[in-house]
Formats: sequence, C-alpha cells, structure tokens
Amino acid sequence: DPEASQIHHRNFLKEHVVFKEAIPIKDPLALSKIHQNYRLGYLKDVILPNVLDENTIGNLNSIIHANNAVVVSLLKDDNKFITEVFARLKSPTTSTESKKNLVHFLHEFCTLCKSLQMPNQHRLFRDLVAEGIFDIISEILKSDDHKLVLTGTDILILFQGIDPNILRSYVTRQDIDLLGLLVKNMLKDFRDDMHCQFLEIIRSLVDPQSPGQLKDIVVEIFYERHLTQLIDAIASSCMPNTEDDKESNIMSLDERSRRKGGLRPEILLNICDLLCFCVLQHPYRIKCNFLLDNAIDKVLYLTRRREKYLVLAAIRFLRALVSRSDEHLMNHIVRNNHFKPILDVFLANGDRYNLLNSAVLDLFEYIRKENMKVLLRYLVDTFWDQLSEFENLPSIHALKVKYEQLLEGSGTRNTGASVDQRKQLDARALEKEEEDYFNEDSDEEDSTSSRVESQTSINGSSPSPSLRSGGLVDYDDDEDDEDYRPPPRKCKEETEEEDGFIELPLKRKLVPKDEPEAKRLQQRLPKSVKSREGGVYASLCSSSSSSSVVHSKKVAT
Repeated sequence: DPEASQIHHRNFLKEHVVFKEAIPIKDPLALSKIHQNYRLGYLKDVILPNVLDENTIGNLNSIIHANNAVVVSLLKDDNKFITEVFARLKSPTTSTESKKNLVHFLHEFCTLCKSLQMPNQHRLFRDLVAEGIFDIISEILKSDDHKLVLTGTDILILFQGIDPNILRSYVTRQDIDLLGLLVKNMLKDFRDDMHCQFLEIIRSLVDPQSPGQLKDIVVEIFYERHLTQLIDAIASSCMPNTEDDKESNIMSLDERSRRKGGLRPEILLNICDLLCFCVLQHPYRIKCNFLLDNAIDKVLYLTRRREKYLVLAAIRFLRALVSRSDEHLMNHIVRNNHFKPILDVFLANGDRYNLLNSAVLDLFEYIRKENMKVLLRYLVDTFWDQLSEFENLPSIHALKVKYEQLLEGSGTRNTGASVDQRKQLDARALEKEEEDYFNEDSDEEDSTSSRVESQTSINGSSPSPSLRSGGLVDYDDDEDDEDYRPPPRKCKEETEEEDGFIELPLKRKLVPKDEPEAKRLQQRLPKSVKSREGGVYASLCSSSSSSSVVHSKKVAT
C-alpha cells in the first residue's frame, strides 16, 4: 500500500519484542504455541486490521483458541510447574517485582482456562484452590498497589463465574475473613472505579438465586459482620454541613469528600445499590436488621447530598422497601416518618420537571395502584397541606381521589357491619324466645308428672304405667291392638240398636253394652279424678242407654 507507512514488522518481532517469563517454561511445544499465538495476534491487530474479512478473522481466532487450550493443558498436567509457581508466591524471599509478575501470570493462566471444556475447567480451578490460590489473593487484597489489587479481584471474578460454590466455601472459613476484605476495599478510594468490581463480587456471593450451596451461611456472615459497616459509611459521609464547611461549596466533589473525611459519591452510590439488592432478595433479613438498627434513617441521609443521583438512589431504596408490601415494614415507615426527607426534596425541587420529580411521582403512583392503605392515609393525612400545591399533577390528584375512596369504603363497611350486628342480635333474641317457650311447656309437663307421683305416694299405690301427662283419661297401651281391624263406620242408630256396642271417639277398643257404666269409667280414671267426679259418673250410669252414649262422648271430649 503506497499510502501506508513502511514498517519493518519482521525486525520489530525479532529485535524489540521481549518474551518475559515469570517462571521458566520447559516444555518446547508449549513455548512454540505461545510464540505462534503472539504472531497471529500481531498479524491480525497490527499488520492487516483493515484488509482481513470476517471469515479470515474467524479462522485466526480459532487457531489462537486451539493453541491456548494446548498451552493450558500442557501446563496444568505439569505438576512440578504449578507447585513451583505457588512456592515462589508464598516464599518470603521472593522480591516484590517477581511476585507481581507471578500474579499477572496467574491471572493470564486463569483467563486462558476458558479455552478448556467445562469439566476440565472445574478440575483445574479446584486444583488451584488446593494449592492455596485464595490465600494468595487475600494477601494481594491487603496490598497498597492498586493495580495488583485489581488483578486479584479479576481472578476472584473468574472463579465466581466458573463455580460460585468454590469461593463461598472459602468465605465461610473462620480463620480468614475474605468477605471483610472485599467490603473494606469497596470503601477505599482507588481512583479508577475498582469499587464496582468489589460490588459485583459481594452481590454474587449473597445472591440467593445463584447456583450452589452455602448461600445462607454467607448471607448470615454478611449481615452480622459487615452490613452495619456499609450503613455507617453512608451516615458518616452525609452528615449536614457545618458553618465552617461553607467554603467547601466552591470545591470539587473529591476535594469536599476528602476534607469531610467521607467517601466519594460513586462509592456511596454503589453501597446504596447493594442495599437495594439486599432489600429485594432478603426480605426477612431486612426486617430483622433494618428495623432494629435504624438503618433506614441513615440511608435516607443521602437526600442531604448535593449530587442528584445520590438523592435518586435514596428514593430508589425507599421504593424497594415499599415494594415488599410488608405490614410491619409499612408501620415502621409511618411510625418513623421516613417519607419526610423524600417530601422535603420533592417540595424543594418545585415545578422543575426532571428525573427527581418523576421518581417521586412514580413512588406515589405505585402506592396508589397497589392500594397500600397505610401509606395512603399517612401521606394524605400528614403531607396534604404541602402536596395540595401540586394537585394539578395527575399523580397527586389521583392519590387524593384514592384516599377519599378509601374513606368512603371504610364508612360503608362500618355501616354494613352495624346492620349485620343488629340482625344477628334480633335473630338471637327470637331464638331465645322460642327456647323459653318450649322450656315452659316442658316445665308444665314436669309439674303435672310430679303432682301425679305425689298423689300416688299419698294413696299408697304405684302409678299406672300407661298414665299420660296431658290427658284426662288413662288409655291402655295400643300394643295389644296391633292385629285389630276396626269395622266400617255406620250410622249412630245402627251402632246403638243392632250391634249393641258403644264406640268411644278417642279409642278403638270396643266395650260391651251390658257392662256397668260406672265400673268401666272407674277403671279408666285415676284415683284423684274418681274422688272428685264420682257423683257425676254415678248419675250418668242411671240414665238411659242413648243418653249415656251422648254424655260419655262429652266427658271424653
């Protein structure tokens, strides 16, 4: 190409490129594959970047990928090589520069392991853990060299991506607090956004949705030992400015944070994002820790910051709490007036139509749509004097309408409940009257039977077994008349004249006419009745047969 500058690529590869070995590689096949990969990369990225088509680039990448797999396989099968690498890293006589080179070699070696198949990757990473790679990374995280710490976190991310259970098993060990080192470095100012990597590792460790076991143990360690540390970091960095800090208004954000001894805004943002993640994924832990330690107030201190994205992070945090729809959490928010800093920020924002305004309105809209009655009453009863200025906004107006509907519904339910209660009382009173009525009947029967028993005891004879409490005449039991078939009813004259029998109206038993009337009636009446009505029945017996039938019917009736 006449327009391209003439570069002697062959001389550059022979004279200027230096092959650095952190530890000597004695396998000639592995060395040849490493050199070939470097030249293929140089050809693809430097010599022919604008000439190669996609197929050629794909072929070159396939060759590089295959060479990497060969190199990693040869090195991992050499037990002496791996053992020597970790022996030098653990040796106190190894220089700092050599240790840095060895750490970078480990990082590149773990990165190339992705060229292997998944079973081989798992086997290799477990071998590295057995050699003590996590102990080495724990020492790296304590270093003051930021680049070295960054390399160590990259290795942890590779392990977390391959098998999260391997890293969790090391975190749960009691002798080394790897999780504490990650939290501590997350709060450090590395000046190159390294706290994002620590955030990613911690989030993956406490994620209940990720595969693997030991998640509950890691979550318990995080909440018991390190959650308070993160919340206190927010509280200490968001305390209100004093009069001596008024001059800090003309400073940059970093200078103001260093003078106050607080954290950079980006670190506070990542902490708040981690807390929002915990609220959504660990509802039970949040209730136990946030309600007892007054953590919600401390996180809402972010509304005092000048940075609007930190204020939005605080609103996001409260929105995550509200989305749990937990009764105890809602009552805690109302009792501690946690919406006040959000309303203060919203009112201070005024009529400006920005992301802050939309975030607060979205929070109100969510409460209205989910029909959170506790928060609806709290917002309107407490803040309506201030919110009435924004009633022209649809969300604020809809919130007020929902509140009025809630009041109307509660009033209707109260009225309906009182009516139902009256109906229940009336029904119970009616049932009581019926019970009393039937109880009175049974009392009368009991009194009649008691009178009969007392009379029997006075006369000295046992009561008749067929005595009935409600009738005047004691009839014999009907068991003897089961086979009796009464004749067809005839006229009164035929009954009196032809048959010579008298049919009593209340009994099917036939009585012969020739039997004396007085004797028959005396046998059917109790003694008390006999004594009182003897004269009447004697006179009846002396009358004629036709008149006796009539009188006997009347008496029986």
